Amino acid sequence: MNFFNKLKDRITGSTNTATDKFKDGLSKSRKSFAERMNNLVKRYRKVDEDFFDELEELLIESDVGMTTVMDLVDRLKNESRTRNIKDTNMLKDVIVEVLSEFLTKHKEETRLNLNPSGLTVILMVGVNGAGKTTTIGKLAGRLKNEGKSVLLAAADTFRAGAIDQLQVWGDRTGVDVIKHQEGSDPASVVFDAMQAAKSRKIDVLLCDTAGRLQNKVNLMKELEKIKRVISRECPGAPHEVLLVLDATTGQNALSQAKLFRQASEVTGIVLTKLDGTAKGGIVLAIRNELDIPVKLVGLGEQLNDLQTFDADAFVYGLFSELFQTDEQGANLE
Repeated sequence: MNFFNKLKDRITGSTNTATDKFKDGLSKSRKSFAERMNNLVKRYRKVDEDFFDELEELLIESDVGMTTVMDLVDRLKNESRTRNIKDTNMLKDVIVEVLSEFLTKHKEETRLNLNPSGLTVILMVGVNGAGKTTTIGKLAGRLKNEGKSVLLAAADTFRAGAIDQLQVWGDRTGVDVIKHQEGSDPASVVFDAMQAAKSRKIDVLLCDTAGRLQNKVNLMKELEKIKRVISRECPGAPHEVLLVLDATTGQNALSQAKLFRQASEVTGIVLTKLDGTAKGGIVLAIRNELDIPVKLVGLGEQLNDLQTFDADAFVYGLFSELFQTDEQGANLE
């Protein structure tokens, strides 16, 4: 049995309800990649250098990332020689297997680091427009549905409307928001939120922050000040620093991740709007080039469309259409 069929059996035999979410949410990426890959296989029936050159181009255009693409293609060349694969159609399964390895080697990292006893503080960072405030609202709703008490800190006091936007999500999810006036010191908002969280014995505090990249020095100073306040009031916190990235921006999201990693100790990525892009390969680039786990992904507009990243479900959702014709008749085993 080939790798993809093993993956399919593993998912089918699991109770993971995320599989359909990933398959639906990745439809644009899957259709784009499958169509181009199957066309490539039709043009090149034999595995040779010309095939690998075009495969490189296809993967780069899918935002898999230059470094990841070079690593992947080198690995595929070695695997094709080792397994004596001559037919490009047979290589499709190896492509899926190798890409899957990039994502599944650290499965445990996809879980949020929640304090089992006492307050958990999650710091949310990211540029304006990436979907940070919306993600906070959805995460608040999700945590509340899991039985946790949640509090929001409106520490993005720079962007006009950010406080009101977070309050809308607070009202929608039934979660209180600690806020000051627009333009006030973000660290003071976080301080008041920490005091409120401790006095109310809150389980999770979610802190919104400004998303200014125009002046990286100011951003770094602001985040460092906020983190000092958090760690002083709750030793060991923040327990997570989640960077929210817009998947539709492709390689620009990767550049943002590199900048924010310099400004703060990012512990995980939240990739929003994955359902709105045909370039889902950015997940692979982030995981391989930055070695930062993707912990949450946005697969739609609904409250429950914020999903924990599942590597198996992602790989299946991204590549299932690539093997559609095989499942309908061809036997690759």
